[in-house]
Amino acid sequence: MKKIILLGYMGSGKSTIANRLSKSTGIPFVDLDKSIEERVNLSINEIFEQKGEIYFRKLEHEIFVELLKAPGNLIISLGGGAPCYSNNHELLNGDHVISIYLKASVDTLFERLASNVSKRPILAAMNEDEMREFIAKHLFDRSFYYNHAQYKVSVDHKTKDQAVEDILEILA
Repeated sequence: MKKIILLGYMGSGKSTIANRLSKSTGIPFVDLDKSIEERVNLSINEIFEQKGEIYFRKLEHEIFVELLKAPGNLIISLGGGAPCYSNNHELLNGDHVISIYLKASVDTLFERLASNVSKRPILAAMNEDEMREFIAKHLFDRSFYYNHAQYKVSVDHKTKDQAVEDILEILA
């Protein structure tokens, strides 16, 4: 059984690429954030508001471990912060795990996130300069954890399908 884990910052294309990779390989795809929402029947934002971040991070870790232990092959898309908490980054190199960091520059992330702010409440109140600085700082803070992935695929100047092709080469 193989678990293919896609990780990276919000806007790097994890869910979209995981979905396309699933269609190409026939391996089922699970979005960790969606699994969390289904488990407690709340959105991620509602979980943070009603139960707090500590509750969310514990649940995130618990469900991530369950997915890693699940029978069969699986593609798992992590939330942007998942590798940074509960020592989740140590799970990126486990047995039967292939972890891939979808690496994007601050400019790429800014372009993608600025055009889709409505889906990202954390960014909605920021102006362009604040958003760019927020992304840069977050990316810097998280890079230690993201770089624990076994492989890195740059998504800068690539279509989602090109990124999938890069991943298929890694898996070949």
